[in-house]
Amino acid sequence: MGSKFIADRFEFERVLWSQSVTRVAGVDEAGRGPLAGPVVAAAAILPPRWAETGLPAELAGLNDSKQLTEAQRERYFEFLTRCVEVEFAIAQVDAGVIDEINILQATHRAMNDALAQLSPLPPHALVDGRPVKSLRVPQTAIVQGDARSYSIAAASVLAKVTRDRQMQVLHAQFPAYGFDRHKGYGTAQHLAAIAQHGACPIHRKSFAPLRPPEPKFF
Repeated sequence: MGSKFIADRFEFERVLWSQSVTRVAGVDEAGRGPLAGPVVAAAAILPPRWAETGLPAELAGLNDSKQLTEAQRERYFEFLTRCVEVEFAIAQVDAGVIDEINILQATHRAMNDALAQLSPLPPHALVDGRPVKSLRVPQTAIVQGDARSYSIAAASVLAKVTRDRQMQVLHAQFPAYGFDRHKGYGTAQHLAAIAQHGACPIHRKSFAPLRPPEPKFF
């Protein structure tokens, strides 16, 4: 594909819209990998007319949240949460529950909880990555979907900004760990803080290196 090729990031939505499925929810999560804090999921329904008019100027450059700067994410978040044409919902599952049911189940629970807040329930969801067997609505799973679907990209931004803001709040409660900088990911600074101070209440105790070592039987 030449440099002039521009992907249609409403490609998957258009298929559903053509079948009269007008409310297509993009679903994505933030925070599967960190050693601390919640996993956050968001669902976003964009208006079909944007496929004809183009994205509003305020969303120009919308992409997978990991490809954006913090300032871009914040700007998109403010627009998405204030635009009356956008339906959205955000849900989270905290570290204690992650330890109880595992991170995959916790991520899927957060996705379902976000979808459940949309009323009525959307008839179809576009999901980033692999299919979610427990999802409460029919779905299309899209590998690298947050870079291929504007609906998933919007959900990606909503989840990421919500989680990052929450980690700033948690940093104020547990300042020794540097959550404001690494957001709970296992950086060298974070691992050093855990080694010095031990785990705090928002650490995921089921994650290595926080998990207690397995007993060795000789």
